[in-house]
Amino acid sequence: MEKWLDKANIFFDLPLTLNSRILILVAVVVLLPAYYFPLWNMTFYSNQYPDGLKLHIYAYKLEGGKTPQRDDLREINELNHYIGMRPLLESDFSEFKWIPFGIGALILLALRAMVIGKMSNLVDVFVLFSYFGLFSLWSFYYRLYTYGHNLAPDAAIKVKPFTPPLIGKEQIANFTVYSWPGLASYSLVLFAILLFVAIVMSARPAEE
Repeated sequence: MEKWLDKANIFFDLPLTLNSRILILVAVVVLLPAYYFPLWNMTFYSNQYPDGLKLHIYAYKLEGGKTPQRDDLREINELNHYIGMRPLLESDFSEFKWIPFGIGALILLALRAMVIGKMSNLVDVFVLFSYFGLFSLWSFYYRLYTYGHNLAPDAAIKVKPFTPPLIGKEQIANFTVYSWPGLASYSLVLFAILLFVAIVMSARPAEE
């Protein structure tokens, strides 16, 4: 146990190599699209809507597809009313308050790790990101479950409680729903990958 602790202390005290620091900076730049592009995209197809109703979920807002004829978010909420589902309102999503803050904190902590140049700081950022990413994913799934299972009993159209798909395709009533990660989610995953590679690059010189 003591030897393991000694090895852990040596590992966390390792200095970051120049290449690792550059990679951290690249990771920070890669993360910026998370503020400007959707985290998730959902599309609802039916005979009535062959071109699909689109819903884009950003880190800080909901946005429906827009055409001169309609606003998809408004259309989705009107359809939800018939099956007794609560309307999708930004004010109901506490995630829109803490996700942008969390992304900003990750950027600042990554830059701090790059400047200090110590392995322990970089590992801290990677671990915090892992918690942040897993909790955000769970929170999104919980929202989907809650909306699909808390249906008004006096709804005009009766449907069984359901959970919209987190990833992939699912049939809900007369709608085929597709749900896929957006560009912002891919930027978050790439951020984590780059941090992990930076950790490995700085750990290798110590092993040689």
